[in-house]
Amino acid sequence: MRGIDTQVRKNRRRIFKEVAELAYHSENLIDDVEALPYKIVDYDESEYESIYRERAIVRERIRLAMGLSLRPENRLVHLTQGLEESNIAEKYYEPPLMQVIPSACNACPENRYQVTDQCKGCVAHPCREVCPRDAVFMKNGKSMIDQDKCIKCGKCKAVCPYDAISHQVRPCAGACGVGAIKNDEKGRAFIDSDLCVSCGQCMVNCPFGAIADKSQIFQLIRAMQSGHKIIAQVAPAFAGQFGPDVTPDMLKTALKELGFYDVYETALGADQGAMAEAEHYASEVATGKLPFSLTSCCPSWSVLAKRFFPETIDKISNALTPMVATARIIKADHPDAKVVFIGPCASKKLEASRRTIRSDVDFVITFEELAGIFEAKNILLSEIHAMDELAGATGAGRGYGVAGGVASAIEECVREYYPDIEVNIEHAESLSECKKMLMLAKAGKKNGCLIEGMACPGGCIAGAGTNIAVAAAAKAVSAFKDAADKRIPDRQEQ
Repeated sequence: MRGIDTQVRKNRRRIFKEVAELAYHSENLIDDVEALPYKIVDYDESEYESIYRERAIVRERIRLAMGLSLRPENRLVHLTQGLEESNIAEKYYEPPLMQVIPSACNACPENRYQVTDQCKGCVAHPCREVCPRDAVFMKNGKSMIDQDKCIKCGKCKAVCPYDAISHQVRPCAGACGVGAIKNDEKGRAFIDSDLCVSCGQCMVNCPFGAIADKSQIFQLIRAMQSGHKIIAQVAPAFAGQFGPDVTPDMLKTALKELGFYDVYETALGADQGAMAEAEHYASEVATGKLPFSLTSCCPSWSVLAKRFFPETIDKISNALTPMVATARIIKADHPDAKVVFIGPCASKKLEASRRTIRSDVDFVITFEELAGIFEAKNILLSEIHAMDELAGATGAGRGYGVAGGVASAIEECVREYYPDIEVNIEHAESLSECKKMLMLAKAGKKNGCLIEGMACPGGCIAGAGTNIAVAAAAKAVSAFKDAADKRIPDRQEQ
């Protein structure tokens, strides 16, 4: 569903827009928040059988969009409870970041094989013959599956000549590579926070919009209104996210019109990271001090490695992530500024809230959330006349937004800075593939390698907070990378 403007995406964007409008214009916040579900859900146009259910779902989405947690189902908590704690200019995310809205969850089948109406009732009925548990039987000339006997081996589906057997997997669980999606007592999904790495792919793949993450857009607008100097840094994956004709310079001008004091490329920090990781590879891996090294820029990948493969912790690069490195550049230039990271990623929200970097990154919002803010302020990016230039980073740093781009940038730097060193590069995208890669590394099959991991299939351009299709984003990032004045950063700039 990536790149398709589904009703789920429209609903999310509407919530972000309305919450931003509250931050800009509300004079009686509690009353306005209480009235918002009635404004959003029209009585005659409900998408659900019950308008009351739809409004209940909207209430929870509003809370998450304002940085609040979901309300418990078993006791009374008003919609606006905790609102005053969020009506401030600075508020970090309180985990869990990703949450399932119970009233919105459809309790989809977790894992089930089912015969569809495409069954022809063939004489051979190979589905029945290959079933190891006699779970397939014939009824009225058609195949049926006894769910109590079925062991989910899939042999019936594989052998059916008409592809008449469907394998139903809960979409959110199918997208989760770490098994964090569980069932509650009513069969609805919930997220095991001990396993979740906050990549947000479950949210992207839920067709009911039952999974959402917390936002800081309300607090960011409050900070702007309070007179703070707010500086934005935009992740390399921003290219193309706000329309095919919106240039980087137009986006920078639009952000300044929104109230940002200045705008930096996060690719500047990526350039620093590429240099640091090239030096790390040359000094640690190429010399045999470490069997392999892991990149550090994707927080979900790093958490995956630390949580499920603790023996790899010392192999993860100590280089600052591009977000943090760029924040430190900004704070060096503007010590009194607050820094906003604008990117495609859900897990960056939690990375920014870690105590070790709290002084550097003050807010994280996604491209999707930013689109809602632009809409609330009636800023049409396609009509912006560019008055600024977004520049400074090299092609190496700008390429970080696409899977393989991090490893490619580091490889280029190694070959340029250390021409006598042979460099071996590997990369994995999606949590399931990242786990496979780490298992191979643990087994000693990736020695001598620099390994890039990206939690999202396709890389940052497929993050949970993006606006456009992955293929279109990859093309736009490639063009932005090619437009850089330099291919890689000069070594002496490190």
